[in-house]
Amino acid sequence: MIKFLDLYQINQNHREDLVTAFERVLDSGWYIMGKELTKFEEEFANYCGVKYCIGVANGLDALILIIKAYKELGVFKDGDEILVPSNTYIASILAISANNLNPILVEPDINTYNIDPARIESLITNKTVAILPVHLYGQLCDMDAITEIAKKHNLKVIEDCAQSHGATDLIGRKAGNLGDAAGFSFYPGKNLGALGDAGAITTSDSKLAETLRALLNYGSHVKYQNKFKGINSRLDELQAALLSVKLEKLDEETEYKRKIAETYLREIKNPAIILPNVKNSAAHVWHLFVIRTENRAGLQDYLAQNGVQTVIHYPIPPHKQLAYKEWNDLSFPISENIHDHVLSLPISPVLSPEDVAEIIAIINKW
Repeated sequence: MIKFLDLYQINQNHREDLVTAFERVLDSGWYIMGKELTKFEEEFANYCGVKYCIGVANGLDALILIIKAYKELGVFKDGDEILVPSNTYIASILAISANNLNPILVEPDINTYNIDPARIESLITNKTVAILPVHLYGQLCDMDAITEIAKKHNLKVIEDCAQSHGATDLIGRKAGNLGDAAGFSFYPGKNLGALGDAGAITTSDSKLAETLRALLNYGSHVKYQNKFKGINSRLDELQAALLSVKLEKLDEETEYKRKIAETYLREIKNPAIILPNVKNSAAHVWHLFVIRTENRAGLQDYLAQNGVQTVIHYPIPPHKQLAYKEWNDLSFPISENIHDHVLSLPISPVLSPEDVAEIIAIINKW
C-alpha cells in the first residue's frame, strides 16, 4: 500500500535532531514560555518576513485569537461580518462564530479552489470588517486583488495559512506576510508539522501582537495581573523546539513536493481527471495535490484496490454541516461541486519517484 501520508517516515528523517531537541527541553526543567519558544518565534517571524510571531496551541486558536484581539482593540465588535470562502475547512468559519461575529460565505474560483475576488465586493455591507482568505491546499489566494478591495473598504485581511507554509508571491513575500495578521497550524500532517497540536500567529502590528501575547496567557502580561478575559493557548517548549528542527528543512521538503506535483501535472493523462490549476509555482507549496473527477467513489475504490491510499478533503461543505444547520438550505453550487468531486493523491517528502510513477500509471489505466 502506498500510504497517503507516512508521518512516521517523515519524522524519522529528522529523528536524530528531534531527539536532541527533546532531550534539551527535558533536561532544561522549563517547559512553558521559555527559550525554545522565543527561538522558534524569532525564526518563524524571520522566515515569513514579519516583525512578530506568537506561538499558540493550535491553528484554530490562532484565528480565534486574532479576531478576539481586534475586538479588544475596538476594531471589531459583536455582530460584525467577516467574509470567508464557502469551501474552506470549518475551522476558518468556527473562528468567526466563536467571537460572536458573522461569517459571510463567498464562493471560490473553481480553477484555484481559493476565494474568488470577483465575488467579494458585492457581499460587503456596512457591517463588514474583514476578509479571511484561506490559501487552500497550499496555493496562495489572489492577494493583490483582495488587498485592493480591503483597502478600498477599510477592511482587515486575516490570512488562514494552515496549509501554505512557505508559499511565496511574485515579489517574494511569503504567506503570513500578505495581510494584517495570519494564523498557522502546525498539526502533524501540515507541511511544517509538530508532533502534536501547535499553531502560531504572524503580524507586523505591534499593538495587535502585544494584545495577543496577553490573550493567549489568560489575558495576562504580568503573572496574576489579568488585563483581558483571555484563554490558555500557549505553544509549549517541546513543540517549539521540534518545530525549529523541522523548519530548517521546510524549503527543501517543499521543493521535493513541487517536483512530485510537476510530475503528476505532466504525466497524468486520463481525460476523466481534472488536474490542479497553477498560476505561479512558487505560490503553491502542495500541502495537498487535489484532483477532481465525476466518479470519485469509483476512482477512490479503484486506487485502493491497486494499493494507493487517498483522502477526500473535504466531503461535506460547511453550509451542509449540522453545526451550521441555519445554512443547510442555502445553495453554494461551486463549493458543492468541489466537495462532491475532489480527491487528494499522495504527495509528501518521503514519497519515492517509483511510487509516483506507479500512481500515475494506475490512474492513467482507469
